[in-house]
Amino acid sequence: MSYLSLSTWSLHRNLGPLRWTQWDAEAGKHMFVENPQPELMKLVDLPEHLAKEGFGAVEIGHFHFPSTDDGYLSELRAAVERSGISLDTILLDYGDISSADEVRRQADVAYVREWIDVAAKAGAKNIRVVAGESEPGDKAALARSIASLKELHAYGQSRNVRVITENFKPLASTSDNVLAIIGAFEGGLNVIDDFGNFKGETKYEQLAAILPHAVSIHAKAHYDENGLPDTEEYLRCLELLKTGGYEGAVSLIYDGPGDMWEGLNRIRRIVEPYL
Repeated sequence: MSYLSLSTWSLHRNLGPLRWTQWDAEAGKHMFVENPQPELMKLVDLPEHLAKEGFGAVEIGHFHFPSTDDGYLSELRAAVERSGISLDTILLDYGDISSADEVRRQADVAYVREWIDVAAKAGAKNIRVVAGESEPGDKAALARSIASLKELHAYGQSRNVRVITENFKPLASTSDNVLAIIGAFEGGLNVIDDFGNFKGETKYEQLAAILPHAVSIHAKAHYDENGLPDTEEYLRCLELLKTGGYEGAVSLIYDGPGDMWEGLNRIRRIVEPYL
């Protein structure tokens, strides 16, 4: 049975500073940039609020963690457990494990391993790892990504955290590449299927192609300048879930203008008949 989830990206103007990771090629190391945002709600208070609003799960972007210290992760885990909802996934937004720069690739693999440890301590079921930022036609990059994912998947299993990926960033921007990655795991790797990430005339066919391997749907709509969704296009995406017999998390994604909770409630009313 499907259930309602929320990505914290949908509240990225409400949960305080965004803490981004970047690669400093000249220095050969990671650097960290903070983007100020108002903190209208603390991340640790979000699970209880979502439970009261009828959500079954949350996905937390790595950029929303104010700390990865053991004490904070224990506090967050306890808050999730008290709420009764599930911390389904940590969405790690950084990392190019397909990079031809071996220094960067190894540094990024090590960075992902650190976040797998964070996910384990926070009690997350999954961690979303980006397949890579290389161009989709780069077969060598695809092979590097698969090798890196296999290493990280094995490490995740040792920490009781499932490593998953998504149709996100250039390398995984085609269903052929996503399916090639899944095929390398003989069906043992799951994915997030994001409505907004495939492009062009074959978008819906591509979404349907990876749907059988999805453990989460990022139900993202196209929004106009008033934050109103393109309902016809959104419903076409949602119909794929019905046709494909999808059962799992349906995570609301609102990234339009205006009040973020109002925007979420608008798309929630469209999504709920498909749960």
